[in-house]
Amino acid sequence: MNFIKEKTFIVAEIGKGFIQTEQNQTPEVYLANAKELVLLAKEAGADAVKFQTHTVEDEQTNINVVAPHFNGADRYSWVKRNTAATPVWFWQELKKYCAELGIVFFSTPMSRGAAKLLNEEVGVDLWKVGSGDILDFVMLDYLVSTKKPIIISGGMSTLEEVDLVVDFLKKRNAEFALLHCVSKYPCPPEELQLQTINFFKERYNIPIGFSDHSIGTDSALAAVAMGAKIIEKHFSLSRDLWGSDHKVSMTPAELKLMVLEIRNMESNQNKKEEYLNKDIVKEGMGKTIKVLQEGEAKFRPFFRKTLVALTDISVGSEIKPEMLGAMRPQLHLAGLPSEKYENVLGKKVSQAISKGQPISLEMIER
Repeated sequence: MNFIKEKTFIVAEIGKGFIQTEQNQTPEVYLANAKELVLLAKEAGADAVKFQTHTVEDEQTNINVVAPHFNGADRYSWVKRNTAATPVWFWQELKKYCAELGIVFFSTPMSRGAAKLLNEEVGVDLWKVGSGDILDFVMLDYLVSTKKPIIISGGMSTLEEVDLVVDFLKKRNAEFALLHCVSKYPCPPEELQLQTINFFKERYNIPIGFSDHSIGTDSALAAVAMGAKIIEKHFSLSRDLWGSDHKVSMTPAELKLMVLEIRNMESNQNKKEEYLNKDIVKEGMGKTIKVLQEGEAKFRPFFRKTLVALTDISVGSEIKPEMLGAMRPQLHLAGLPSEKYENVLGKKVSQAISKGQPISLEMIER
C-alpha cells in the first residue's frame, strides 16, 4: 500500500467530531469546525484525517433504536442529521482544504451510497471500513471495484468473521490492511488484547494496524513497538463536547505528544522495549488470538446489517447489485445478513419484493 512506508501512518479520526452541540447547526458551521480540526491535526503531525460519511436512505431504516455508546439520539435521527449536515459541497471543500494543507483526506463510507458519493463526487485515494461494516459485502464489493486501497477495522467481530472478510478481499486481489480494534467507548487499557496485532500479522500476511479507543497514548505506542503500521485515534477539541465520539478522543496537545513519541520510537529499540514493559501495556496484552469480548457483542445487533431491496423487484427478475442494499439495524430487520450478498446476486426472485423489504431465502428461486 503506497501510503504505508517505513514510518507509521498516523490517522486523526475526526469522524463526526465537527458536530459539537446538541442543537443543530448549519453545514457552513460544521465545515468551519471540521477545518479547525484538520488544521490542528496537521499541526500535531498527523499524516491523515478521516471522517465518516452517511447517506441515510441506504444505511439506516427508520426504526427507533438507540445504540449503547451514544444516548444523545436514536440511530435514524442521528444518521439523518449527519446526512443533512454534510452535503456534497461540504466534502468537496474539505478535501480541497486538506490538499492545501498537505494532509491526506479520506472518509469512512457507512453504506454503498456514501461510498459512491465519495468516489464519484468528491474523490478519495483510499477507503476505511468501520468495525460495524466489515460484513457489508454490498459496500465492500463496490469498494473493491474502485481498485483503491482499503483499511478495515476488526472490532465487534469474531475470528471467523474476520477470516470471512479477509478471504472476500483476497479473492478479489484487493489491496488492504487490517486494524486490530476493540469496540468499547472508551476501552479500558487492560482490555485491549494487544497481542491480537501479532496474531493478525502471522495469520494474514498483510499490513496490520491499531484503531485505539482507549484514553491515553501508552497502548498506541506499544502497538507501534509491536509492528503496527497504522495508528488511528479519535480526535476532538475536547472530550467534554456533545456528540458520539468526543469522549474517546485525543485532544490536540495529546495527539502532538503521541506523534512525537511514535517518531522518536520508530528507530529506537530501547524506546520500544520501554513501552512494552510498562505495566499498563502488559495488563492489556491479552490472548494471542482474536477475541470477541462481551462488551463489544452488545453493539452488533445495532450496527450489523441485513440485505434489503433498494427498489421494487418483480417476480422472475434477476437480482443485480444496484437492487440490493445493506441496512441497519439487523436487530429489527429479519432477513439475510449482509455477508450473504453473493448468495443472492444473480439469482431470480420467486415473489415480488417491495422497496425496503428485507431479503430472505424464501424469495429466491433455488
